[in-house]
Amino acid sequence: MENSIYSKLGMDPVFIDILLIILVIVLAVLFVNVNMKYTRLKSSYASFMRGKDGKNLEKSIIEKFDEVDAVTAIAKQNKAEIRKIYRRIEKNYQKQGILKYDAFHEMGGNLSFALCLLDAYNNGWIINAMHSREGCYTYIKEILNGESYIELSEEEAQALDKAIYEEVYEHLETGDGK
Repeated sequence: MENSIYSKLGMDPVFIDILLIILVIVLAVLFVNVNMKYTRLKSSYASFMRGKDGKNLEKSIIEKFDEVDAVTAIAKQNKAEIRKIYRRIEKNYQKQGILKYDAFHEMGGNLSFALCLLDAYNNGWIINAMHSREGCYTYIKEILNGESYIELSEEEAQALDKAIYEEVYEHLETGDGK
């Protein structure tokens, strides 16, 4: 009977046997692969569920979500506080320029100075202290948006430029050239 089936198919029985052997080998390799994946998944699941049943797992997940919500709330609060601090810092004196000079040319030495203090928006003051043998004279001028409504002396203008462009002056002094 076997000969009649093979003869009707018109194939040699050796080819069919080889084909079946190859099919069994491929299926065996696939079985081993699936079994290894199943074992890894089973061990991962066991470590995930260690000491927990369905209710405990649900409780753990809810606790983690609550922790995430708390961290999110804290992050929002920190962000608002940082903005508040940044607004305060903008109004603090951040830029300064000072220039020492001889106000009366060889009479008082380099004891006179012009000091410029500015905030982030270039608002602030220039304090000019002129020293002579007879005494010291101090003047103050208000700076708004990097300009004074009162005429500045050469030394005061240089102190203002140093305060506004302090990064440029630092690079020139250090020789960076940036």
